[in-house]
Amino acid sequence: MAASAPYVLAGVMGWPVAHSRSPRMHTHWIKQYGLQGAYVALAVAPANLETALRSLPALGFAGCNLTIPHKVAAMAIVDRVDPLALRIGAINTIVVEADGSLTGKNTDAYGFVHSLRDAQAHWRGDAGAAVILGAGGAARAVLAGLLDAGCPEVRLCNRTFANAQTLATEFGTRVHALPWQDRNEALRGAAVLVNTTNQGMQGESALHITLDALPLTALVSDIVYVPLQTPLLQAAHARGNTTVNGLGMLIHQARPAFEAWFGVLPDVSPELQTALEETVPPAKM
Repeated sequence: MAASAPYVLAGVMGWPVAHSRSPRMHTHWIKQYGLQGAYVALAVAPANLETALRSLPALGFAGCNLTIPHKVAAMAIVDRVDPLALRIGAINTIVVEADGSLTGKNTDAYGFVHSLRDAQAHWRGDAGAAVILGAGGAARAVLAGLLDAGCPEVRLCNRTFANAQTLATEFGTRVHALPWQDRNEALRGAAVLVNTTNQGMQGESALHITLDALPLTALVSDIVYVPLQTPLLQAAHARGNTTVNGLGMLIHQARPAFEAWFGVLPDVSPELQTALEETVPPAKM
C-alpha cells in the first residue's frame, strides 16, 4: 500500500466496551490488507452518546460500530437509517458520509446468514421452515435475514407469547407465533433451528428443548459464542445435525462495516477464526 494512502480511523462504541472482540478483528484485517488505519474501542456512556456520535466527523472517523447499550438509542441521533436497520429496529454500524452526515446500518442479518453458509455451503434460505427461539433484538435480525434469504415459514417461540405475536404481526404472514410450550413440536419438518435467547450462555441455565422431532438434515444455530459449544449445539451435534456457533455471526457482521470504511470486503481466514476462538474462555463444567 502506497505511503500516500489515506489513514482511516474507525472504532466501536459501547458501555462497557473493553470486552469487545471487534478491535482484534478489524486490526487483523487492516494488517492483512496492508491498509493505513486503526480501529479502537470507545467507551461512551449513554448520556454522552449524541456528543460522541456528532464528534465522529470532526475527529476524522470514517464511522464506528455500536454495541450494548447504544444500538437503539443511536437511531434517533443519526441523520438517516437504512431500510433494513429500520425493519430490525437497531443499528450496529455508522458510516460518516462525505458531507459529514451519519448513516446508520445494521449488518447483523448479513452476519447471521453468512455464518450459516460458512457452515453448510449448499444452505438455501428457501429449503424449508425455520424455528426461532426468542423475540428480542437478536431475534429481529435473524428473522429479517431468514425472510430476505427466502425462508417460506418462520415459527417463532418465545417465553412471553405476546412478544412473539408482536413480531409476527410486524414481519408479515410468513411468521407464526407459537407458545413456548410448543417449541418441541415446532421443530417437526424444520430446516433451521436458531436459539437467540440467553439460555445456554455462560452463567445462564441451559435451554430446555427436546430435538427428537427435528430432521437430521436441519441446521442448528446458537448465536451465543461464550461458550462456543452450548448444550444445545452439543446435543444437536451428537445426533448428527450440522451446528453453527455465534462466532461466525460476529465475524461476518463486521465484514460489510469494514468494507464501508476501508474499501475492502475482508475474508474470514482460519488465522482470524483461531485468534478469536482463543479469546473465548473454556466452558465451565
